[in-house]
Amino acid sequence: MAAKPGERRLQILQTLASMLEAPRGARVTTAALAAKLDVSEAALYRHFASKAQMFEGLIEFIETTLFTLINRIVAESSDGVLQAQQIVAVVLGFAEKNPGMTRVLIGEALVNEDNRLQTRINQLHDRLEATLKQSLRLAASQQELSETDAAAQANLMMSFVAGRWHQFAKSGFKREPMEFWVAQGRALIRG
Repeated sequence: MAAKPGERRLQILQTLASMLEAPRGARVTTAALAAKLDVSEAALYRHFASKAQMFEGLIEFIETTLFTLINRIVAESSDGVLQAQQIVAVVLGFAEKNPGMTRVLIGEALVNEDNRLQTRINQLHDRLEATLKQSLRLAASQQELSETDAAAQANLMMSFVAGRWHQFAKSGFKREPMEFWVAQGRALIRG
């Protein structure tokens, strides 16, 4: 029975993501990906024009998933501090559930790939930071936080998140991003 349109494409992306979960972080080649799927490299290129396009598919999945969840948080809560806490928790939780995607988020999987991929990940980080800044500005307007610089606080929070992502990946996915979050989150946001 033939696969439905898009099924093979999704299968390729899922396999690529699972291959990125290898703790040693070996570079994933199209030959290794094709072998894992038991197809030829040419079959991969029927669904993606390039390996970079495969990584773009993973980045698109990350963006869509994270911002769907973040938009829901913002829509459901008018408390700026709570929004910021939940956004960080969602971003850390996503990484914990998707170790291979964490390697994409920190750019490790993108080394020696097309530079536009790293640029796109940098834009994702900037967008996450801007979202946190909006929540912190809301919190300041509600007198939930002292008059702090929302931009500096949002940058600190994104630095924390990126650090936890790196720690997770570099530990071979043993040091979970959510470890100590409950205690650290209060200190981080209330600063």
